[in-house]
Amino acid sequence: MDSRPSPLDVLDGAPSVLPHGAEVTTRVERLLGERRLPPGLVGRVTRARDGGYDVQVLGLGEVWFRRDELLPRREGQAAFAVRRETAWSALRQCAVLEATVGSRAWGLADATSDTDVRGAFLLPFRWTAGLVEPPRDLVSADGSHTFWEVEKTIAQALRADPNTLELLFVPSVRALDEVGEWLLSARHAFVSKQLFGSFGRYALRQLDSLTKSARLAAHRDTVLDWLRANPALTLDDVAARLADLSPREHASSAEALLATKTYLKQLYRSLADQGFIAANDFASLKAWALAGGVVHRGDDDGETFARRLSPRNAYNLLRLIHLATGWLRTGAPSFEATGALRARLLDIKGGGVPLSEVLAEAEALAPALEAARDTSPLPDGPDLAAAHGLLQRIAEVRAARWLSRAPGPWGHDAPPAPAPASTDPRVGP
Repeated sequence: MDSRPSPLDVLDGAPSVLPHGAEVTTRVERLLGERRLPPGLVGRVTRARDGGYDVQVLGLGEVWFRRDELLPRREGQAAFAVRRETAWSALRQCAVLEATVGSRAWGLADATSDTDVRGAFLLPFRWTAGLVEPPRDLVSADGSHTFWEVEKTIAQALRADPNTLELLFVPSVRALDEVGEWLLSARHAFVSKQLFGSFGRYALRQLDSLTKSARLAAHRDTVLDWLRANPALTLDDVAARLADLSPREHASSAEALLATKTYLKQLYRSLADQGFIAANDFASLKAWALAGGVVHRGDDDGETFARRLSPRNAYNLLRLIHLATGWLRTGAPSFEATGALRARLLDIKGGGVPLSEVLAEAEALAPALEAARDTSPLPDGPDLAAAHGLLQRIAEVRAARWLSRAPGPWGHDAPPAPAPASTDPRVGP
């Protein structure tokens, strides 16, 4: 693998920590085997390693880069990364609740599974006043630990957010402070029939969307075959043919043609971004098809497919439907998959089950999900009065700890609150 410097090196300023999940653009050209990787590839940081970062690059998988070979994509991303690391260092001690979540909590972990920790933290009093917007999330550098500010945790729980309710109810959850104990004591106030929409119906919609994306990926290969067979085809010709094959319903033929033409443009743009074709245009797509170009198994034609066609996404969505159905039916959650369900989910996770089969299985579960909602012992909505009282109680104890200079990170040992800068969103120009 070879690399050379890029003129972009001068644009990023001082090096900074890139957090897990940060969107980056590569600054260097490289050869990966016989394949040329041009500068400007888009990816996401997956981990810090050996003085650099593993980056998930579209269509390639993970590729390691030095920090100075990566440019954060969004304006201010570098400064944001520094603030995020500063917040983590200062406020990690303020956690009040934490739990091991994800596949290890679901009984679906394997040798490659990470250990994911989620939790809640309480801001010290001085961090809640003034001009500086306080952090609402704490995320470790490798992305394995995520903590939400207490008020954000409660707001998410009231919306029946699956990740938040998992934090509050998994058996591994433990309180690190009395505020965490209050959260756990009040957790049933957040649970209602809203689980039906946020867990079950959400999962069904996402699985349907996954299947549509899979069909489009299959159509990509069809488009290439058409162009090889008839190089005279225009963009409109191919779009019209594809509209006839598309499983999506449209209000009119003009709308269907526009949708397939948009897909084709996305197709050749993503192939150009990955270095498959010479330029971002239909002519380059046609030339590549005539030269025998293919997207091999494991490659992909865009960020959307790369993210959404993962078997891990599919198995987790099916798991959510089972979890929602059981929780609605009995009034209590069961996060760990066992028996035949566990075996089935592991097969899906491993890629051994076609996505269309997963969707059919999910659709077959829909009547049971609806029946569980209709007969559920859970209330129609969350207990807002209980949540309101909990927030007031938390605000009072936070102020009391600070004013009394009680020992600990909310009183005598509280980390100093940041001072405003001219770029702070609450501060004028």
